[in-house]
Order: sequence, then C-alpha cells, then structure tokens
Amino acid sequence: MITINITPRFGDIDALRHVNNNVIGEWFETSRNDIFRYFTPDLSLSYKDWKLIMVRNEFDYIGQIFYNADVKIKTYVLKIGNSSFTLGHEAWQNGELKVKGQSVLVHFDFIEQKSMRIPDDIRKKLETHLISFENIGKRII
Repeated sequence: MITINITPRFGDIDALRHVNNNVIGEWFETSRNDIFRYFTPDLSLSYKDWKLIMVRNEFDYIGQIFYNADVKIKTYVLKIGNSSFTLGHEAWQNGELKVKGQSVLVHFDFIEQKSMRIPDDIRKKLETHLISFENIGKRII
C-alpha cells in the first residue's frame, strides 16, 4: 500500500466550505506516482516513453473533507490482469474514511495504439501492493 499525506489548500475549498469533489481526483492521481514510476521511471511525459492509459475512474463520496486537517491518501492494487490493473484509492481525514475509488489502468503503447502485457518484473512490484477485498475501507494504516 502506498500512503501519502495531503494538506488541503485554501483554494481546494468551495462555497460549501468543504474540499471540492474535483480536487479528490488530483489527490488520487498524485498518489499513483509511485505506480507510474514502475512503468516510466523518470515520469517522462513523452508519448514515446509513457506506458499507461486510464480507462476507468470512479469515486464514492462518503463524507465531507474540510480545510482544517491533513488527509491521508491510500493507494493499493485490487487486481492485476494481463495488460491492465485496478487500483483502489481512499481518502481519510481525522481517522474517518471520506472518499473511496477505483482506477483501471492499461499498459499501453501509444505509438502502436494497442495494449501490452504487463512485464513480469513490474507485475511483481504491483503484487507488493495487492490488498484483499475484506480490508478495503478499514483502518489498516
């Protein structure tokens, strides 16, 4: 599991005085950087070097997130297929689960415009973050 801490910025807050729902996607994307490095170690933004494409992204908003406390973002692997994998994401504030979500990414060749098998060495790295479904949404860390 990958865990990062985010301090909400004043600009993340909307007129309802909570963190705007669009900010969560940015936080979850930031938490994927370590996973991105497995495929593109220098995080190059060249389409020749980048090897992942997102095909699904979903969030469930469980509670409001406010400005006054840091947010713990947890990212883990739920499933690994031949060319795709599913990541789970959670946002916790003050010990409470506030948002959960999933993202499906595909190992992708942008030149050939086709999916590619996940190499075994990267698969092993992904497996180190594999979590069982019964632990989703529990206070593990």
